[in-house]
Amino acid sequence: MAASFTVSPSVDLIDVPRRIVLAGLPTGAEVTIAAETPRDGRLWRAEAVFVADGGGAVDLTRDAPVRGAYQGVAAMGLIWAQEGEGEFFHADMARPLETTLTASIGGATVASGSFTQILMADGVTRRPLIEDGLVGTLFLPAGEGPHPAIMILNGSGGGINEPRAALWASRGVAALALGYFGAPGLPRYISNTPLEYFARALDWLHATVRPLNDFVAVAGQSRGGELALLLGATFPDRVSAVLGYVPSAFVHGGQAAADPAPGLGRDGPCWTLDGKPLVHQWQDNLTASWKPYDEAKEFRRNADAMRTALGDPAAMARARIPVERIAGPVLLISGGDDGAWPSDLYSLIVQSSLLAAGHPHEVVWKNWPAAGHSILFPHVPSTRIAHRHPVSGIATTMGGTPAANAEANDGAWAAALAFVGRHGGR
Repeated sequence: MAASFTVSPSVDLIDVPRRIVLAGLPTGAEVTIAAETPRDGRLWRAEAVFVADGGGAVDLTRDAPVRGAYQGVAAMGLIWAQEGEGEFFHADMARPLETTLTASIGGATVASGSFTQILMADGVTRRPLIEDGLVGTLFLPAGEGPHPAIMILNGSGGGINEPRAALWASRGVAALALGYFGAPGLPRYISNTPLEYFARALDWLHATVRPLNDFVAVAGQSRGGELALLLGATFPDRVSAVLGYVPSAFVHGGQAAADPAPGLGRDGPCWTLDGKPLVHQWQDNLTASWKPYDEAKEFRRNADAMRTALGDPAAMARARIPVERIAGPVLLISGGDDGAWPSDLYSLIVQSSLLAAGHPHEVVWKNWPAAGHSILFPHVPSTRIAHRHPVSGIATTMGGTPAANAEANDGAWAAALAFVGRHGGR
């Protein structure tokens, strides 16, 4: 019989793993399987070579490649090992990702197939937010509700994280992807961002969505993870739970997303409250130094500079986020090879602070020792480790390996869904 692919399920949400089976091959044949996915106008691709079993089949849930883009058994390895340029997702969240599979032997194509990854499920609605100075996008799940709600915050790259919000809504959680800089109608830089802006957004979300049991979580990545903890500590009456992806335990300065104007810059303030800058970990710090970062011979690791600040305990104590003021459960996600900052150490500090204070709510810390800073959600490329910062333009590395980052993507999303499921009143 002719060779053919079977993909199960062929169409589903992006976080659902697929079983990819190629059958009808000659026994013992070496076959190259390639996966190509157009992503916002750019083609991403990965390929690997497999050996057909005694029945003439290759099953990616069972078989490791003999060579190629990844090693070991990985059902979705041909997705997370993809390489390319540009964005991972189309600008239109309703437009699915279509992956084409091609099998070839000796350069001749013997089979082709495809599958579809969806970010925005049927019935999910998208609503732009431009109101009261707020800028973002609200995604509402299908059905009448009420639904638990979550506010999604990007990190130092700025912008509005619609993909994550669309997926949360597809899983039954009303999600506001809130921009706070680096998007139309917002400041270009992160410097002097007022926390009151987020309080207004939380009030708007409570009033507009009227969430189930008035549950509104805040989830952020990187600087957004720092911000999520800070908002929980500053506005505990508005924040029901905190999800900190590769977060900080301390208030940081502007760093790579800072306004370069005099008096600001990477050593200047990032957040303000009541018109006053918050004390940050670089401020009056006797040991903090950018030297390990500025003098790096290869790819720069921002984390190497961040660790220098830890040598001044008094300065770090002044900049510590008072997480014990958070009035709800906390989920921490970290990578042990984080190139941006030591999110594993920071998460440990947050966890220890909460436990020492007798925090009456659940505290969960999930750490992947070999993963880096870029922990997203499942079944997306995890190969973009070194890149130029979208604001500063400086080349840096986020750390980790594609395989480790892919594992963290899977585990972090599962932990986040379970966490909100436990506490969101569903």
